[in-house]
Amino acid sequence: MSRSVLYMSMSLDGFIAGPDDGPENGLGTGGDRLHDWLFAGDEVSGGGGGVPELRVADASRPIVDELMATGAVLTGRRTFEAAGGWGGDHHDGVPVVVFTRREPGPDDVRAPNVHYETGGIEAAMARAKDGAGDRNVLVHGATTAQLALRAGVLDELEIHQVPVLLGAGRRLFEGLGTIGLDAVRVIDAPGVTHLHYRVAR
Repeated sequence: MSRSVLYMSMSLDGFIAGPDDGPENGLGTGGDRLHDWLFAGDEVSGGGGGVPELRVADASRPIVDELMATGAVLTGRRTFEAAGGWGGDHHDGVPVVVFTRREPGPDDVRAPNVHYETGGIEAAMARAKDGAGDRNVLVHGATTAQLALRAGVLDELEIHQVPVLLGAGRRLFEGLGTIGLDAVRVIDAPGVTHLHYRVAR
């Protein structure tokens, strides 16, 4: 059965972007360090479509393989636009569902596999899961993740915890209240610890 999984790099103090993030500064000031682990290895480990070629350490390779095996992507519009829409293809031509509150305009990224969903987070997740078939849905974006958690439609979290303190920026788990998590897996890798949780129901 398809499950929705948030994949997110996060600083030790809970930020997924540094201060002053925006369209021209997607990860904010200092936030690039959150993704260093994706390019610090010796061998190509993934990439394709709109995702750059990745070079991760051996210990991180199973995580990247899982991410690239997902059957659809659900992303918030802000994240989608900051990434340039991944050129219209996140990986392998899978459906990309862009959760948004407004209809796409003439300047928005258009591609056969990109679908804008304005019917709410539940509708966006349902569309992504339908597109994923029996594979998982990769979830991107802090606001999208928060809304999905509140609505009970986010199943799992894969947090790539990076040993850096950003001090300020965009928090991943701001104002959510209490949500129970079950620890599934911990993988220590160079420059990152991969923490996998299942949302308790």
